Amino acid sequence: MLDANIKGQLKAYMEKLQQPIELVAAYDDSKKSQELKQLLEEIEPMSEKISLRTEDSADVRRPSFAINRVGTDIGVRFAGIPMGHEFTSLVLALLQVGGHPSKASQEVIQQIQELDGEFEFETYFSLSCQNCPDVVQAFNLMSVLNPNIKHTSIDGALFQDEVEQREVMAVPSVYLNGQPWGQGRMTLEEVVAKLDTNSAEKEAKKINQKDAFEVLVIGGGPAGSAAAIYAARKGISTGIAAERFGGQVADTMGIENLISVPYTEGPKLVAAMEQHVNEYEVDIMNMQRAEKLIPAAQTGGLHEVKLANGGSLKARTVILSTGARWRQMGVPGEEEYRNKGVAYCPHCDGPLFKGKRVAVIGGGNSGVEAAIDLAGIVGHVTLIEFGEQMRADDVLQKKLRSLNNVKIITSGQTTEVVGKDGKVSGLNYTDRTTGEAHHVELEGVFVQIGLVPNTEWLKGDIELSQHGEIIVNDRNETSIPGVFAAGDATTVPYKQIVISMGEGSKAALSAFDFLIRNSAE
Repeated sequence: MLDANIKGQLKAYMEKLQQPIELVAAYDDSKKSQELKQLLEEIEPMSEKISLRTEDSADVRRPSFAINRVGTDIGVRFAGIPMGHEFTSLVLALLQVGGHPSKASQEVIQQIQELDGEFEFETYFSLSCQNCPDVVQAFNLMSVLNPNIKHTSIDGALFQDEVEQREVMAVPSVYLNGQPWGQGRMTLEEVVAKLDTNSAEKEAKKINQKDAFEVLVIGGGPAGSAAAIYAARKGISTGIAAERFGGQVADTMGIENLISVPYTEGPKLVAAMEQHVNEYEVDIMNMQRAEKLIPAAQTGGLHEVKLANGGSLKARTVILSTGARWRQMGVPGEEEYRNKGVAYCPHCDGPLFKGKRVAVIGGGNSGVEAAIDLAGIVGHVTLIEFGEQMRADDVLQKKLRSLNNVKIITSGQTTEVVGKDGKVSGLNYTDRTTGEAHHVELEGVFVQIGLVPNTEWLKGDIELSQHGEIIVNDRNETSIPGVFAAGDATTVPYKQIVISMGEGSKAALSAFDFLIRNSAE
């Protein structure tokens, strides 16, 4: 099950166990149960603190296993085999149930321990989902820190009947005490904030007490991270406020064009960026959504950024790096059936549509790559491109056309997503050449039609292009003196990670130059 290299690494980790743990397995006659049995039997001898037994209870999913701290009610459960992206979740669960301390901040740990009530969480994941491990690991840690919290992670592809019954059509999907509670990527801090109803008020109070920064970065993606690092290296007070550190990169699967890094994945790159930022004296304020920019000219000396939680940050200079998000089709049914068949991440949600019919909207690189990936999972893919021809690279188009379960439609304008019994059942589109209307019966729609900048909150305060992008010059200056911008939210062409990093660095250097030239007397 595990190769020699992985076994060696895992054995080294198991030496960090501080308390005895018990693996309690529930098998059936399936092939997956045999694979799970092999995995657990390979893990057991890695430490004298690990024991393995089977359980006869009929009330548990099979195949599944629990990791319990011996002599306590602390533990977590995996329904399925946590390999792929979830292997790290398995390793952390073994360590944390075994008493190895978490790297979470003491403040967050205390928040978790003080949560009052009975919480039984279930998280549906897929092994190809790069966002799921963050959610699985968050709830696993919470169940270790607070005995009133229980958590089971469920491989949706392995428990299809359950997924169908609960109409789970996007991962990660979280249930609390049997009821839907949340969907999509969530950090530990976000989960705790949602459970702790007073957290926003407490966070706003802390933020309002902060001194003014010399450079305040809004946004934590590649541009924001680079800007914060370059600013902090100049020895000036730097803060970074982000709604979600990493931004859109956290939702990206394979990254093969970051120079000097032949291949990485979004969550790994986000972790590396955050680690790099943390090496400097940067005040990272996560889960902070900016709502209003008040220029220094209106405040009498400092720029002010008002936040959604009621807090307010002040700074001598501001760097806007709010990034972009997936563009929506804007047709009837899209929002109604979001996460009920309408999806935006083929890597995350594709396995939930195994053997079914889906459509991919968009014929650029993202759309064609999505169609190629989905064709290996689903029953049939219909790709609909608005233009007269696909815009993807030739090598991708050639690969797509070689697949026998893919249909390509060009000059197609999607007009409606239709559904039945609360989930997607089809899609309507118009042939832009003939004007003829068509209907396609399917169960899923994956939207891949580009990006829209996260700048709505800046309208009326700063000059934007007709597409909503922040207009910048070659020094990343905006229409407001002392306010700079970088990355996908700006008019700089070619929305690429490496370009955003360069632009963030430029913006920080320009901000530093501005501070020098406008130093207080």
